[in-house]
This record gives sequence, C-alpha cells and structure tokens, in this order.
Amino acid sequence: MSELPPSVLPVRLPAWLAWSEPVLVRLFAWRYFRFATVGASGTVVNIAVLYVMQEWVLPVVIASPDLRLSVALVGAIAVATINNFAWNSLWTWADRLQAGDTPNLRTDLATGKRLFKYTLSSWLGILIQYSLTLWLSAHMYYLVANVLSILLASVSNFLANDKWTFRQKSVDDQA
Repeated sequence: MSELPPSVLPVRLPAWLAWSEPVLVRLFAWRYFRFATVGASGTVVNIAVLYVMQEWVLPVVIASPDLRLSVALVGAIAVATINNFAWNSLWTWADRLQAGDTPNLRTDLATGKRLFKYTLSSWLGILIQYSLTLWLSAHMYYLVANVLSILLASVSNFLANDKWTFRQKSVDDQA
C-alpha cells in the first residue's frame, strides 16, 4: 500500500453510515480496490450504453442483430473507457498526478497524452472484453457475457495502467 491520497473515499458518507468509514478507508487504501470500484462504475456505464444502443437506438438503423451488437459494443466500450480514465485520474492514481493545486484532469497536452496511454494500455483488455463477449454471447445472454468478459479483462488493465499510464515518476523522469 502506498501513502493515501487526501481523499480516500470518493463520497462523503451520510451520518447513518459513519460507523463503516474506518473499514471503507482501509479498503480504499488499496489501489486495486479503488481501481475495481471505478471499474464497477464503468461496468454500469458500459451495460447501460450497450443496452440503450442494442435495444433502442440501433434497431432503427441496423437490422442485423450481429452487426448491431458489434456496433453497440464499440460504443459502450468507448464511453466506459472515458468514464474510467476520468475517475482513475481523479481518484485511483490521484496521488501520482498531484502537482500542487493543479487539477488531475484538464484539457491540456499532459492529460491528452495520459488518455492516449490509458487507451493504448487498455486495448488488450478491450480486445479481451470484445472478443470474449461476442464468443460467450453465443452461449449465454449477451449482458451476462459482457460482465464476465469485463471481469477477466480488468486484471490486465490494472497492471498496464499502474506500470505505464500512471506510473510513479522516478528521479530520472523528473530531471
């Protein structure tokens, strides 16, 4: 475990949940748990976008169920990737990005480069999720297939982002 960022919990707990704060602080001190929480939010975003596109938006323009699922998956993965990048920048790896009062997420070249690295490092997970969802959807309900695929891809995403996208800067890097 590394030193905790200033705000370990992503939200302020209501008074009736105050008893759980010490346990949650310990859990969220573990970077992978924060990453998994962000991933869970990305899963909700992914499934919501996938469902809306597959069931409501794309049937109007794409008749083929296979093509419709492929296009819906691409859209869902793209939106979820941007969601996860934002939350991982603001919370999971916030301690590695802090530079005084400078925000961790802005519209500048550094954030653009980090988004590019995040996307590249996530491609393996995206490919795993995409291909596994298509393969598993032949054997089970497509939303269940998608959730299982996301879980399997999360480990490679964490390692790639921890070691490359949000890596701890060495003394040589800062010189």
